[in-house]
Amino acid sequence: MAISVPILLACLLAAVGRHLPRLARDLLALAGVGGVLAADLLLLLAAGDGRVVTWVGGWQPASGVTVGIVLVADALAAGLALLAAVLVFAVMVFSIRYFEDVGAHYHVLVLLFLAGMTGFALTGDLFDMFVFFELMGAVAYALTGFFVEERTSVQGALNFGIVNSLGAYVSLMGISLLYARFQALGLPQLSVAMSGRPPDALVVAGFVFVCVGLLVKAAVVPFHFWTADAEAVAPAPVCVLFSGVMVALGVYGVARVWWTAFSEALPHDVVSRALVVLGAVTAVVGAVMCFSQRHLKRLLAYSTIAHVGLFLAAAGTLDAAGTAGAAVYVLGHAAVKGSLFLLAGLVLDRYGSVDEVRLHGRGRNARIMPWLFFLAGFALAGLPPFGSGLGKAISEEALSVAGWPVGPPLFVLVSALTGAAVLRAGARIYLGLGPVPADDRDDRTEDEEAEEVPLSRVRLTMIVPVAVLLAGGLALGVVPAAGRAVGTAAEVFVDRAGYVAQSLQNAPAAPVAPLAEAAWTPVGVALGLLSAALAAGFAALARWAPRLPQALHRTARAAGPVLHGLRRLHSGRIGDYVAWLFLGTAALGALVGAQLL
Repeated sequence: MAISVPILLACLLAAVGRHLPRLARDLLALAGVGGVLAADLLLLLAAGDGRVVTWVGGWQPASGVTVGIVLVADALAAGLALLAAVLVFAVMVFSIRYFEDVGAHYHVLVLLFLAGMTGFALTGDLFDMFVFFELMGAVAYALTGFFVEERTSVQGALNFGIVNSLGAYVSLMGISLLYARFQALGLPQLSVAMSGRPPDALVVAGFVFVCVGLLVKAAVVPFHFWTADAEAVAPAPVCVLFSGVMVALGVYGVARVWWTAFSEALPHDVVSRALVVLGAVTAVVGAVMCFSQRHLKRLLAYSTIAHVGLFLAAAGTLDAAGTAGAAVYVLGHAAVKGSLFLLAGLVLDRYGSVDEVRLHGRGRNARIMPWLFFLAGFALAGLPPFGSGLGKAISEEALSVAGWPVGPPLFVLVSALTGAAVLRAGARIYLGLGPVPADDRDDRTEDEEAEEVPLSRVRLTMIVPVAVLLAGGLALGVVPAAGRAVGTAAEVFVDRAGYVAQSLQNAPAAPVAPLAEAAWTPVGVALGLLSAALAAGFAALARWAPRLPQALHRTARAAGPVLHGLRRLHSGRIGDYVAWLFLGTAALGALVGAQLL
């Protein structure tokens, strides 16, 4: 139901939407998304500490033979589907008065996007994962280029589409290799087929190729180049879905594929090392690029890349604690980043620009938006008791226990830099702090223009979703039961044997003990406060840079060539991005396969 309802409703709106008044289209779409949200919530409750298994069409396993397609909903999968529905509902409410009348096209695309995200989270079949991810991708390309009359929108959508399509083809090659070897595509069937076999070149290649397409969608370095180009030009509500849930689903897909299908075939340490290294590099590159931006939506896009790196590093520990940390972090980040992109959309429509230099002091008379903006900036930096801070704390502890002492410093520095970039922009726009910098147009600030005539006031349907998302992110960190529930869900997620037994043999769910580490600790609180304080300090340094001592200026100039080189790599040329995709594929293959073959 959670998959079919949005597809059927999208078809209905595509057929008759142009004959309906705008309010009817909005209400019908909201009702459909609300129904999906309710279905996902019931599914989450039904999963409990086990799984809900459905064989599509009733084609259940018989005498050890399987020909059907299985949907498996554990608490983590159902929770991600619920997160997608919540964000889509918030986006739909925000969009009621955000756009001029665009017919039913926007509603149709967003509903199909929701169906793709839900199906991807719930499917237990490798080929269906590919199909649902590509449904997401095709819709995402259209949403990115929604304002097709603008050159930059078309360019961003083409970059997005070409890079992600090539990543999908690589994944399809991996799926083909696995099917040729094992004659199976279901995750539990592949798990049974590969158990007890030593890894060979074909298994390694299949895993690497499948992961490449997922890592492209997740915006992991060096597969990330499309992200800022797409999110700079996509409508702000659409960016909420890209940064809030789509990239997180890429990380979820990698973890799901390894735990369910490959955990008995590929060594834990080898795969863990590859994922943590990729995550750390992604986090550092994203944070540095984020802090160097002045285009709000590009800034937030690079912040997403940085935090995806942290998610991947936490999940890359390949244990329940790291999985729980990544899951809580994803939920908290989705709430915060969703609110920030909606605020960026309000800035664009209120003041006609998203360039923080041009907007210096323009928001001095705003009343509510500054408070929400600064609150979201500190939450992005990991300030307790926000859910993003709780996820950061659990992940830091998990990495330390797993033998990665660099984890806590990495998380503190990356969170501080991304939070500082948001706080710096807010201080410039809403408080007019610091000297007015020269408008050297060094950043590509012309990527997007206002989506309609600048607003004289902020409408209630636009500000309420922002406040609700931030409140949800705060509740995640405050309510103790939330952390415990995610910890239990992580224990179920990493239980490969239980997944296989429930899906193939209809076995009852085995009892799972709650994960004790999924809660605040004194060290986690202290590191969260430190990263928030560093974010405020970095923002202040950036604001009053001309007044800094000469020694600091010399240090900044020494780092200039590195930053310049990074910026040149993000050239906007599709040929460069394609080359990096294949280089990244080779690098991932070397990380995973060098010690096995």
